Amino acid sequence: MGNKRRGAAPNPEWVLMYRKGIGRRKIAELAGAAPATVGYHLGVARTLHPGLEVEHEAAAGSKPAQPTVQGRQRMQQLLAMVQETGRYPSRTAPDASERKLATWLQRRRSDARAGTLAPAFRDGLAVLPGWQDAPRALADEARWQDRLAALAAYRVAGQDWPRHKATVTGEEHELGIWLHTQRYKLRRGELDPAKAQALDAEAPGWRAGRQRGRKSKKAVPGASD
Repeated sequence: MGNKRRGAAPNPEWVLMYRKGIGRRKIAELAGAAPATVGYHLGVARTLHPGLEVEHEAAAGSKPAQPTVQGRQRMQQLLAMVQETGRYPSRTAPDASERKLATWLQRRRSDARAGTLAPAFRDGLAVLPGWQDAPRALADEARWQDRLAALAAYRVAGQDWPRHKATVTGEEHELGIWLHTQRYKLRRGELDPAKAQALDAEAPGWRAGRQRGRKSKKAVPGASD
């Protein structure tokens, strides 16, 4: 039997089985699906129905998993680091303690996808929006926000819209390439509406950019007022 496609999440049959106390792996076995796929569907279902986990545990007659003292300490260390630095730990960091936190967080992400995350961890980590996202996605979002701030500062300084031509160098070229990409995505309907709104707010007029035939702001020798 073929695996269920993730796009149809959540699968109502799998949710019903889970609600009756059947575990993820057993559901996967009965449905002929990959455990990871079932875990994804159940994760979507728990987001839509917060009480689903409690119903499952009650039906299964099992008690929620209790984190160890060390696990709770790791969670508190993670919360403190993210709130202080604004970023998540890296497994390639030079600091050994940060690498341990990164490994711990990776395991909790895996538990969340599999539907086996301890409720104490689920509730504690909920204060970090997007903590289950892949590190690359988080880094990309932070980089996008940095580019937006740089563009806004560039415009406030009195500069015209940055160009992306090969003959342009430095900050203008970098911002020009980035802005060109945002306009391209907008035309194709691929730009996140929230990002388009952020650009509208921080850089009004970004959609149109430079006006054709517009004179440079730099003074021209011999020109009169």
